[in-house]
Amino acid sequence: MKSPNRSVDGATCSQPAGTVVPVIDRNRCEGKAACVAVCPTRVFVIGVLPQDSRGGLSLRGRLKGFAHGWKQALIAAPDACEACGRCVTACPEKAITLARRDAGSP
Repeated sequence: MKSPNRSVDGATCSQPAGTVVPVIDRNRCEGKAACVAVCPTRVFVIGVLPQDSRGGLSLRGRLKGFAHGWKQALIAAPDACEACGRCVTACPEKAITLARRDAGSP
């Protein structure tokens, strides 16, 4: 049986880095930084959602974005994700899911 991965802070993670990537629902994220605080491999940062990423937002997503100064969680290091799931649990908006990376994805 394969032993679990250990992250920077000693947390047990379920996948080798880069096998799974976090996916952020831009219509839900309010940039509260709970994911940044709990991620043991420093996958997330808080930043301003680029203008070209705002076009596909719902009316609710645009209103939330405007109200929060367009600050959201951004994925800074997707290859570092080891699927511990802390970000999913910590996000108060339930805006984060984990998805298996396709073999052909960068």
